[in-house]
This record gives sequence, C-alpha cells and structure tokens, in this order.
Amino acid sequence: MRIDDELYRLAIALGRAALERKVRIATAESCTGGLVAGAITAVAGSSDWFDCGFITYSNDAKIGQLAVPPRTIEQFGAVSEETAKAMAEGAVRGSAAQWAVAVTGIAGPDGGSPDKPVGTVWFAWAGPDHLQALKRQFDGDRAGVRHASVQVALEGLIDRLA
Repeated sequence: MRIDDELYRLAIALGRAALERKVRIATAESCTGGLVAGAITAVAGSSDWFDCGFITYSNDAKIGQLAVPPRTIEQFGAVSEETAKAMAEGAVRGSAAQWAVAVTGIAGPDGGSPDKPVGTVWFAWAGPDHLQALKRQFDGDRAGVRHASVQVALEGLIDRLA
C-alpha cells in the first residue's frame, strides 16, 4: 500500500508528539501486516522516536513474539479486545518503547463470521499507566479496511500523546 498524504501527515504529527514527550513508539500488527510501521517509517528521522514493529499475523507469532497467553486466544479469539490489549502490552514489554499500538482484525474478503464480520478490527494502545481498546467495524474491501485501520491506529497514538 502506498502511503497517502493523510497517513503521512498523521505519521509526522505522531513524530512531533513523540519527540515533544521524549517517548518511543512500537507497533504490534496482525491484519495491517506492518502498514502502521510502514507509515511511521515513511517519515525521515522516525528512527529518533520509533523503536520497532512486530508483525504477528499468526496466532503462534502473537504467542511467541508478544507473549499473548494462548488461553486468551483460545477463549476470546485472535480478533478480540483481550488479544489486542495483550498484543499492545507485549509490544511495550518486548521493546524500548513507552507506547505501543496493536491492531488485530478481519480485513477480508474471507474469514468473517456472524459474530465477527469482515471489517471487524480491534485496536489497543498501551503506555505508562494506560491500556485502552477500541473496536471498529469498517466497510469496504481489504485495502480499504487496512487503510482505515492504519489511520485509526495513528490517530489513537496522537490522541494519547496529546
């Protein structure tokens, strides 16, 4: 996915906020497959405030790289508030970042269910004394769901650093 002007503008704003607060950022991504980190690293100088990104597409990767408890995934599913929160916490623990965003969802075109239709995405933001999740339901094709998810992830970090 090409980083459009809106995502680039958001990534620049995130960088300014992170530098002002002297914090580093990490990402934990599933359905976005590294697109949040890609938007961030499109900004020259982002190495001053971006630590790392975890692309944990499979459940095994979520468990192995982010220490998401297997029971969390078994009980609630990979696309859930509980898993998103565990991913965000794992990204902070496994990095030098103070803040992380996690994204896990169903971008489609397949994989949805009546409980979790295509376009269901859970986000979580973890930071010092902060852990919050948000569920969004996006319309559109796979590319549209992923683009909207990157936008929400970046906006959420900016809001929390403001």
